[in-house]
Amino acid sequence: MENKKKIFLTGGGGFIGQNILEQLGDKYEFVAPRSHDIDLTDSDKVEKLIKSFRPDIVIHAANLGGRRKDKNVKDVAYINLKMFFNIIRCKKYFGRMIMFGTGAEYDKQFDIAGVKEDFFDTRIPNNQHGFYKYVCAKYAEQVDFITHLRIFGMFGKYENFSLGFIANNICRTLFDLPVSINQNVFFEYVFVNDFVKILDYFINNSGKENFYNIGTGQRMSLLDIGNKILKRSGKNLPIVVKQDGLNKEYTCNSERLRKEIPGLSFTLFEEAIGQLFLYYSGKIKDIKKEDILFD
Repeated sequence: MENKKKIFLTGGGGFIGQNILEQLGDKYEFVAPRSHDIDLTDSDKVEKLIKSFRPDIVIHAANLGGRRKDKNVKDVAYINLKMFFNIIRCKKYFGRMIMFGTGAEYDKQFDIAGVKEDFFDTRIPNNQHGFYKYVCAKYAEQVDFITHLRIFGMFGKYENFSLGFIANNICRTLFDLPVSINQNVFFEYVFVNDFVKILDYFINNSGKENFYNIGTGQRMSLLDIGNKILKRSGKNLPIVVKQDGLNKEYTCNSERLRKEIPGLSFTLFEEAIGQLFLYYSGKIKDIKKEDILFD
Protein backbone atom coordinates (compact mmCIF):
# COMPACT_ATOMS: atom_id res chain seq x y z
CA MET A 1 0.00 0.00 0.00
CA GLU A 2 1.32 3.44 -0.95
CA ASN A 3 2.37 5.62 1.96
CA LYS A 4 0.36 8.77 2.46
CA LYS A 5 2.08 12.11 1.94
CA LYS A 6 2.98 13.75 5.24
CA ILE A 7 1.70 17.31 5.58
CA PHE A 8 2.47 19.85 8.28
CA LEU A 9 -0.45 22.31 8.32
CA THR A 10 -0.35 25.58 10.19
CA GLY A 11 -3.62 27.36 10.90
CA GLY A 12 -5.57 24.10 11.10
CA GLY A 13 -8.10 25.68 13.45
CA GLY A 14 -8.94 28.49 11.05
CA PHE A 15 -11.62 28.77 8.40
CA ILE A 16 -9.57 27.35 5.53
CA GLY A 17 -7.61 24.95 7.74
CA GLN A 18 -10.74 23.25 9.06
CA ASN A 19 -11.99 22.70 5.53
CA ILE A 20 -8.63 21.26 4.47
CA LEU A 21 -8.61 18.78 7.34
CA GLU A 22 -12.24 17.79 6.83
CA GLN A 23 -11.93 17.24 3.08
CA LEU A 24 -8.38 15.88 2.80
CA GLY A 25 -7.80 14.40 6.25
CA ASP A 26 -8.27 10.82 5.09
CA LYS A 27 -6.12 11.25 1.99
CA TYR A 28 -2.94 12.52 3.68
CA GLU A 29 -1.19 12.22 7.02
CA PHE A 30 -1.54 15.58 8.73
CA VAL A 31 0.11 17.17 11.71
CA ALA A 32 -1.92 20.33 12.33
CA PRO A 33 -1.18 21.93 15.70
CA ARG A 34 -3.50 24.69 16.88
CA SER A 35 -2.30 28.00 18.29
CA HIS A 36 -2.75 26.67 21.84
CA ASP A 37 -0.53 23.67 20.96
CA ILE A 38 2.45 25.60 19.65
CA ASP A 39 3.59 29.20 19.35
CA LEU A 40 4.81 29.49 15.77
CA THR A 41 6.98 32.45 16.76
CA ASP A 42 9.01 30.12 19.03
CA SER A 43 11.90 29.10 16.79
CA ASP A 44 13.05 26.15 18.88
CA LYS A 45 9.60 24.59 19.25
CA VAL A 46 8.84 24.94 15.55
CA GLU A 47 12.14 23.33 14.60
CA LYS A 48 11.63 20.48 17.07
CA LEU A 49 8.16 19.68 15.70
CA ILE A 50 9.08 19.86 12.01
CA LYS A 51 12.28 17.89 12.57
CA SER A 52 10.40 15.11 14.35
CA PHE A 53 7.64 14.87 11.71
CA ARG A 54 9.75 15.52 8.58
CA PRO A 55 6.82 16.39 6.32
CA ASP A 56 6.78 16.08 2.57
CA ILE A 57 4.90 19.37 2.37
CA VAL A 58 4.28 22.32 4.67
CA ILE A 59 0.99 24.13 4.07
CA HIS A 60 1.30 27.50 5.76
CA ALA A 61 -2.21 28.80 6.44
CA ALA A 62 -1.65 30.42 9.84
CA ASN A 63 -2.22 34.14 9.62
CA LEU A 64 -2.66 37.14 11.89
CA GLY A 65 -4.33 40.24 10.50
CA GLY A 66 -6.18 41.15 7.32
CA ARG A 67 -9.61 40.99 8.95
CA ARG A 68 -11.78 43.62 10.65
CA LYS A 69 -11.34 41.99 14.05
CA ASP A 70 -7.55 42.20 13.71
CA LYS A 71 -7.33 45.90 12.86
CA ASN A 72 -6.00 46.88 16.29
CA VAL A 73 -3.52 44.01 16.62
CA LYS A 74 0.03 45.31 17.00
CA ASP A 75 3.15 44.04 15.25
CA VAL A 76 1.20 42.13 12.59
CA ALA A 77 4.06 42.15 10.09
CA TYR A 78 6.68 41.13 12.65
CA ILE A 79 4.64 38.26 14.11
CA ASN A 80 3.66 36.84 10.72
CA LEU A 81 7.15 37.15 9.28
CA LYS A 82 8.67 35.44 12.29
CA MET A 83 6.22 32.53 11.88
CA PHE A 84 7.05 32.31 8.18
CA PHE A 85 10.83 32.37 8.59
CA ASN A 86 10.73 30.00 11.56
CA ILE A 87 9.35 27.46 9.09
CA ILE A 88 11.69 28.45 6.25
CA ARG A 89 14.77 27.92 8.41
CA CYS A 90 13.66 24.28 8.85
CA LYS A 91 13.73 23.62 5.09
CA LYS A 92 16.23 20.78 5.49
CA TYR A 93 13.50 18.82 7.30
CA PHE A 94 10.72 19.14 4.67
CA GLY A 95 10.25 18.98 0.91
CA ARG A 96 8.00 21.71 -0.45
CA MET A 97 5.89 24.55 0.93
CA ILE A 98 2.49 25.79 -0.17
CA MET A 99 1.59 29.15 1.27
CA PHE A 100 -1.48 31.30 0.96
CA GLY A 101 -0.99 34.84 -0.26
CA THR A 102 -3.54 37.58 -0.80
CA GLY A 103 -4.62 40.01 -3.48
CA ALA A 104 -3.53 42.71 -1.02
CA GLU A 105 0.03 42.02 -2.21
CA TYR A 106 -0.91 44.10 -5.25
CA ASP A 107 -1.68 47.07 -2.90
CA LYS A 108 -5.30 47.77 -1.98
CA GLN A 109 -4.78 51.54 -1.98
CA PHE A 110 -5.78 51.30 -5.65
CA ASP A 111 -8.24 49.33 -7.76
CA ILE A 112 -7.08 45.76 -8.25
CA ALA A 113 -9.03 44.87 -11.37
CA GLY A 114 -8.41 41.65 -13.31
CA VAL A 115 -4.79 41.81 -12.22
CA LYS A 116 -2.24 39.29 -13.55
CA GLU A 117 0.54 37.73 -11.49
CA ASP A 118 3.25 39.71 -13.28
CA PHE A 119 1.76 42.94 -11.91
CA PHE A 120 3.27 42.00 -8.55
CA ASP A 121 5.96 44.36 -7.24
CA THR A 122 4.81 47.36 -9.27
CA ARG A 123 3.66 48.76 -5.92
CA ILE A 124 4.44 48.03 -2.28
CA PRO A 125 1.42 47.60 0.05
CA ASN A 126 1.02 50.35 2.63
CA ASN A 127 -0.46 48.23 5.44
CA GLN A 128 1.27 45.71 7.70
CA HIS A 129 -0.67 42.66 6.58
CA GLY A 130 -0.24 43.34 2.87
CA PHE A 131 3.43 44.19 3.41
CA TYR A 132 4.05 40.92 5.29
CA LYS A 133 2.54 38.93 2.41
CA TYR A 134 4.57 41.00 -0.06
CA VAL A 135 7.83 40.15 1.75
CA CYS A 136 6.95 36.44 1.74
CA ALA A 137 6.21 36.62 -1.96
CA LYS A 138 9.54 38.35 -2.64
CA TYR A 139 11.26 35.49 -0.84
CA ALA A 140 9.25 32.92 -2.80
CA GLU A 141 10.50 34.52 -6.04
CA GLN A 142 14.04 33.49 -5.14
CA VAL A 143 13.46 29.79 -4.39
CA ASP A 144 12.04 26.77 -6.18
CA PHE A 145 10.28 24.98 -3.32
CA ILE A 146 7.38 27.38 -2.61
CA THR A 147 4.03 27.49 -4.39
CA HIS A 148 2.34 30.77 -3.50
CA LEU A 149 -1.46 30.81 -3.96
CA ARG A 150 -2.87 34.36 -3.99
CA ILE A 151 -6.37 34.28 -2.51
CA PHE A 152 -8.82 37.12 -3.14
CA GLY A 153 -12.27 36.38 -1.68
CA MET A 154 -13.10 33.06 -0.03
CA PHE A 155 -16.35 31.85 1.47
CA GLY A 156 -17.77 28.64 2.84
CA LYS A 157 -18.34 26.42 5.82
CA TYR A 158 -16.58 27.40 9.09
CA GLU A 159 -16.18 31.02 8.01
CA ASN A 160 -16.61 33.53 10.85
CA PHE A 161 -20.26 34.50 10.36
CA SER A 162 -19.72 37.63 12.44
CA LEU A 163 -17.32 39.01 9.83
CA GLY A 164 -17.50 37.26 6.46
CA PHE A 165 -19.78 39.13 4.05
CA ILE A 166 -21.54 36.09 2.58
CA ALA A 167 -21.82 34.08 5.81
CA ASN A 168 -22.94 37.13 7.75
CA ASN A 169 -25.70 38.04 5.32
CA ILE A 170 -26.97 34.48 5.05
CA CYS A 171 -27.30 34.49 8.85
CA ARG A 172 -28.97 37.92 8.74
CA THR A 173 -31.69 36.62 6.45
CA LEU A 174 -32.22 33.62 8.74
CA PHE A 175 -33.01 36.14 11.49
CA ASP A 176 -35.24 38.18 9.11
CA LEU A 177 -32.72 41.03 9.08
CA PRO A 178 -31.88 43.08 5.97
CA VAL A 179 -28.81 42.31 3.88
CA SER A 180 -26.11 44.82 4.89
CA ILE A 181 -23.45 46.27 2.57
CA ASN A 182 -21.00 48.92 3.76
CA GLN A 183 -20.28 49.98 0.17
CA ASN A 184 -20.79 48.22 -3.12
CA VAL A 185 -17.65 46.83 -4.75
CA PHE A 186 -16.69 44.31 -7.42
CA PHE A 187 -15.13 41.26 -5.82
CA GLU A 188 -13.88 37.81 -6.77
CA TYR A 189 -15.05 35.03 -4.48
CA VAL A 190 -14.05 31.36 -4.52
CA PHE A 191 -16.03 28.67 -2.69
CA VAL A 192 -13.73 27.02 -0.17
CA ASN A 193 -14.59 23.50 -1.43
CA ASP A 194 -13.25 24.47 -4.85
CA PHE A 195 -10.14 25.94 -3.28
CA VAL A 196 -9.43 22.68 -1.43
CA LYS A 197 -9.58 20.83 -4.77
CA ILE A 198 -7.07 23.32 -6.22
CA LEU A 199 -4.86 22.83 -3.17
CA ASP A 200 -5.07 19.06 -3.60
CA TYR A 201 -3.71 19.47 -7.13
CA PHE A 202 -0.72 21.46 -5.86
CA ILE A 203 -0.03 18.94 -3.12
CA ASN A 204 0.62 16.44 -5.89
CA ASN A 205 2.07 18.81 -8.51
CA SER A 206 4.66 21.50 -7.89
CA GLY A 207 3.30 23.66 -10.72
CA LYS A 208 5.09 25.39 -13.57
CA GLU A 209 5.11 28.76 -11.77
CA ASN A 210 5.72 30.04 -8.25
CA PHE A 211 2.60 32.21 -8.10
CA TYR A 212 -1.04 31.61 -8.96
CA ASN A 213 -4.00 33.94 -8.57
CA ILE A 214 -6.94 32.00 -7.16
CA GLY A 215 -10.09 33.21 -8.87
CA THR A 216 -13.11 31.98 -10.80
CA GLY A 217 -13.01 34.59 -13.55
CA GLN A 218 -16.47 35.69 -12.37
CA ARG A 219 -16.52 39.36 -11.34
CA MET A 220 -19.44 40.01 -8.98
CA SER A 221 -20.61 43.06 -7.06
CA LEU A 222 -21.63 42.76 -3.42
CA LEU A 223 -25.04 44.05 -4.47
CA ASP A 224 -25.40 41.18 -6.95
CA ILE A 225 -24.37 38.73 -4.24
CA GLY A 226 -26.82 40.28 -1.79
CA ASN A 227 -29.64 39.81 -4.29
CA LYS A 228 -28.67 36.16 -4.81
CA ILE A 229 -28.68 35.59 -1.04
CA LEU A 230 -32.14 37.20 -0.79
CA LYS A 231 -33.47 35.11 -3.66
CA ARG A 232 -32.23 31.91 -2.00
CA SER A 233 -33.74 32.96 1.34
CA GLY A 234 -37.18 33.28 -0.24
CA LYS A 235 -37.85 36.30 1.95
CA ASN A 236 -38.91 39.84 1.07
CA LEU A 237 -36.19 41.71 2.93
CA PRO A 238 -34.45 44.99 2.06
CA ILE A 239 -30.81 45.52 1.14
CA VAL A 240 -29.15 48.36 3.05
CA VAL A 241 -26.14 49.98 1.33
CA LYS A 242 -24.50 52.38 3.79
CA GLN A 243 -22.23 54.34 1.42
CA ASP A 244 -22.95 55.48 -2.11
CA GLY A 245 -20.73 54.71 -5.08
CA LEU A 246 -18.23 51.92 -5.64
CA ASN A 247 -15.31 50.99 -3.45
CA LYS A 248 -11.99 49.87 -4.98
CA GLU A 249 -12.28 46.72 -7.11
CA TYR A 250 -10.66 43.49 -5.93
CA THR A 251 -10.54 40.97 -8.79
CA CYS A 252 -7.88 38.94 -10.56
CA ASN A 253 -6.95 37.27 -13.81
CA SER A 254 -6.79 33.49 -13.28
CA GLU A 255 -5.63 32.39 -16.74
CA ARG A 256 -2.38 31.01 -15.32
CA LEU A 257 -4.30 28.77 -12.90
CA ARG A 258 -6.56 27.49 -15.69
CA LYS A 259 -3.58 26.66 -17.89
CA GLU A 260 -1.96 24.80 -15.00
CA ILE A 261 -5.10 22.76 -14.26
CA PRO A 262 -6.88 21.93 -17.54
CA GLY A 263 -10.59 21.36 -17.10
CA LEU A 264 -10.71 23.26 -13.82
CA SER A 265 -14.31 24.03 -12.91
CA PHE A 266 -16.03 25.83 -10.06
CA THR A 267 -19.24 25.25 -8.15
CA LEU A 268 -22.10 27.42 -9.36
CA PHE A 269 -22.39 30.36 -7.01
CA GLU A 270 -26.08 29.72 -6.39
CA GLU A 271 -25.34 26.08 -5.52
CA ALA A 272 -22.63 27.10 -3.06
CA ILE A 273 -24.99 29.63 -1.45
CA GLY A 274 -27.61 26.89 -1.15
CA GLN A 275 -25.14 24.62 0.65
CA LEU A 276 -24.32 27.38 3.12
CA PHE A 277 -28.00 28.11 3.79
CA LEU A 278 -28.41 24.46 4.78
CA TYR A 279 -25.27 24.60 6.93
CA TYR A 280 -26.22 27.76 8.84
CA SER A 281 -29.86 26.72 9.13
CA GLY A 282 -28.64 23.64 10.96
CA LYS A 283 -26.59 25.80 13.32
CA ILE A 284 -29.16 28.52 13.92
CA LYS A 285 -29.74 27.49 17.55
CA ASP A 286 -26.06 28.12 18.26
CA ILE A 287 -25.98 31.55 16.61
CA LYS A 288 -26.75 34.64 18.66
CA LYS A 289 -28.43 37.49 16.86
CA GLU A 290 -26.11 40.04 18.44
CA ASP A 291 -23.08 38.20 17.01
CA ILE A 292 -24.09 38.96 13.45
CA LEU A 293 -24.68 42.64 14.13
CA PHE A 294 -20.96 43.43 14.12
CA ASP A 295 -21.43 47.07 13.14
